[in-house]
Amino acid sequence: MSLTLKNSYKPFGHLGSLTEIIRFFTPNWFAVTMGTGVIALVLAQTTTANTPLFTLARTLWGINIGLFLLFILLYAGRWLVYPQEATKVLFHPQMSMFLGTIPMGLATIINGFISFGLPLMGATAVVIAQQLWKVDAVLAILCGVGLPLMMFTRQSPPLS
Repeated sequence: MSLTLKNSYKPFGHLGSLTEIIRFFTPNWFAVTMGTGVIALVLAQTTTANTPLFTLARTLWGINIGLFLLFILLYAGRWLVYPQEATKVLFHPQMSMFLGTIPMGLATIINGFISFGLPLMGATAVVIAQQLWKVDAVLAILCGVGLPLMMFTRQSPPLS
């Protein structure tokens, strides 16, 4: 078995260091938080509290929060350490569309605060959800207005 094939089995095996993980991190990873969050919310809607399925849903929501925080740190690190490479996403016709996954992934966490946080934290969960919703609304508006504006004014996608 060659060294290349052996390293292909490990995620990020072809990258030499943590800084390379930050350098090549792109917003398409936030689609993972969208999917994980939606599964948790759907499971919560199909069962009642204090059942194994609801516990699984709450666990997935917690994992989703952890993934989102990790991805935010990695993507913020990319903007701080490699700003010249991070701005390339804005001008790429396909990758720029993944910026919308950030507010969508956050929306699943916000809804989870109502489904899962309310029984755990009470009214505090509502306050957290309201504050996160404000951040999410701003991000969604920026993506909804900014991405089409970038497409029309800065990008030149090929006709194919």
